[in-house]
Amino acid sequence: MARKRVAIFISGSGSNMETLIRSMAEPDHPAEPCLVLSNRSEAAGLEKARALGVATSVIDHKPFAGDRKAFEAAITEALARVSPDIICLAGFMRILTGDFVAGWEGRMLNTHPSLLPKYKGLHTHRRALEASDMVHGCSVHLVTPELDGGPVLGQARIAVKPDDTEETLAARVLAMEHKLYPAVLRSFAEGKTAKLVLT
Repeated sequence: MARKRVAIFISGSGSNMETLIRSMAEPDHPAEPCLVLSNRSEAAGLEKARALGVATSVIDHKPFAGDRKAFEAAITEALARVSPDIICLAGFMRILTGDFVAGWEGRMLNTHPSLLPKYKGLHTHRRALEASDMVHGCSVHLVTPELDGGPVLGQARIAVKPDDTEETLAARVLAMEHKLYPAVLRSFAEGKTAKLVLT
């Protein structure tokens, strides 16, 4: 069976991107990376991707001056050259329009640093601490037009420690994202739909 082709979108350091690419190097993996795309030419993750032998593309959002449809048309053109089956958002800091998302419905994944549906949006670790949550974590979900609202495919949970700060909590959640996202991608590329739970 042909391996699924995966495009990964980043805006920064690309730590989740790197774990995804390294996981797809496993000989029996059902997917392979075909492109790392960034909206920022200075994103550190681009050099990491190149070092791992993955093609890169930069579609800078700034020249489009708020014209998201034109920006997304440029992204679509870049994707057309590599024909991905799956898109993985990995710290891509641009909101995609409903039209773009609809075109990739059921084929676009994202990771989010909370146990969805809790704490959609930003500042998830602060909100978990303010709520005195005993358990926190991360989720991987299918992307839909609703922000952080798509079906959850996997979650990883960690205990919140009494002395946790936003920074310590964020670091431990990120470490779990690095385990969860590759596991969900493998399962998804194999056509499995059962929700994964890591602890």
